[in-house]
Amino acid sequence: MDKQIFGIGGDFFPPQWKRPLLREHLLTLSDKSRPKVCYVGSATGDNAQNITTFYQEFGRHNTETSHLSLYSPPQKDIRSFVMKHDIIYVGGGSTKNLMALWNEWGFGEIMREAWEAGIILSGTSAGSICWFDDCITDSIPGGLTALTCTGLLKGSNSTHYSGHPDRPSTYRRLIASGEVSNGIATDDNCAIHYIGDELHEIVTQDPDCRAYRVERDGNSYKEMPLDARYLG
Repeated sequence: MDKQIFGIGGDFFPPQWKRPLLREHLLTLSDKSRPKVCYVGSATGDNAQNITTFYQEFGRHNTETSHLSLYSPPQKDIRSFVMKHDIIYVGGGSTKNLMALWNEWGFGEIMREAWEAGIILSGTSAGSICWFDDCITDSIPGGLTALTCTGLLKGSNSTHYSGHPDRPSTYRRLIASGEVSNGIATDDNCAIHYIGDELHEIVTQDPDCRAYRVERDGNSYKEMPLDARYLG
């Protein structure tokens, strides 16, 4: 089966009156008529409200849902629990804390095995940038900084690109200096879909949102907007 990663820039859970186009699209990536979706809330310390929101929102679709807490694992064999699912959805929050916890548990390697077995890896914000070599994050005091991530995908990722004025300027500066590797930035309401190691498609639930390729150019940077498919 193909390895797939679906990273969302932000706003994966839109207001109830708005059709959740990105979520609907994510579910179509599975070949199961009723995919088993597991929520991982490490980035917010398994916040109870976020877990409830996950069950409520994914309960609107034909899915079988569960969640995995590394603070209170559902069973001793975490790997076996993960491998029972079709889609893993990682919530946003503190990427620094997520990576610290995953490294302690060896969870990044479990995610790599799941990915290679054809389980779709997905997530929003921290749940998107965590799959890359590195990223910029606001989870360390003192402003946006570089952070090493799982390295399943080469390069870097920045989310909430148009929604936070400091994201573009910081991402460009850190790429120009070489502190962060060349990468891709995503607006809220936009998602990047990787098949294998390559970017397959960019999709949005807002026609005004998109993604950008940002690369080092000498001592500066170059930024290129990328074509995105509106799902509406």
